[in-house]
Amino acid sequence: MASQPPPAVVPRRGLRGRTLLLISAGLVVLLIVPTVLVPTVLFPPKPPAFTDDRPLPDFDLIDHTGAAFTRAGLTGHVTIVNFIFTRCDNICPVTTMKMRTVMDRTGDQPDIKLVSFTIDPEHDTVPVLANYALANGADPQRWRFVRGDIKAIRSLVEQAMQIGFDTVGTLASGAPNITHSGHFVLVDQRGHLRGFYDSDDWGKVETLMRHARWLSHHPPK
Repeated sequence: MASQPPPAVVPRRGLRGRTLLLISAGLVVLLIVPTVLVPTVLFPPKPPAFTDDRPLPDFDLIDHTGAAFTRAGLTGHVTIVNFIFTRCDNICPVTTMKMRTVMDRTGDQPDIKLVSFTIDPEHDTVPVLANYALANGADPQRWRFVRGDIKAIRSLVEQAMQIGFDTVGTLASGAPNITHSGHFVLVDQRGHLRGFYDSDDWGKVETLMRHARWLSHHPPK
């Protein structure tokens, strides 16, 4: 009787790449859902501790392009505000540089705008502010430089925003030495002042940007 040939050995196939990928993706989901998504849903992040919530009054000013700038220019988006004058040779170049950094760092958030109010409007005409904006690389879609009658500026800056300024002598250049605060101000989408941030402390500026981003994603009602 002829002997039968041994049965053929069928090689076992390993897991295909696609199967491994699906298994890996499943494991990632199993890890992310309980460790990230569930805590985020059950324990959402707390809102920042804003120091203020005061509506700003109506005003009628003009920006560095010659366009009208009213309270509407501070609504519908988040605004970061500072105070400068173009002949300033001490605090203003520094705060303007920091505003430029804030503009760059929030470039992924087009609804975070910036406004610089001049406290020397007699000198800082529209062309002067336009040159200053250009020299500091201001994005015209996001950063406006604003002037107006000195009484209107004082009413908004000193009374409403509580940022004092005063002329104390002259600078070496002969320009007036206008002392003023280096604080930045945060305004929400309703045109409400939400807080003051000391630009001398970069940590406070970082906090300002975090707060601005939070407001951008959580508009007040």
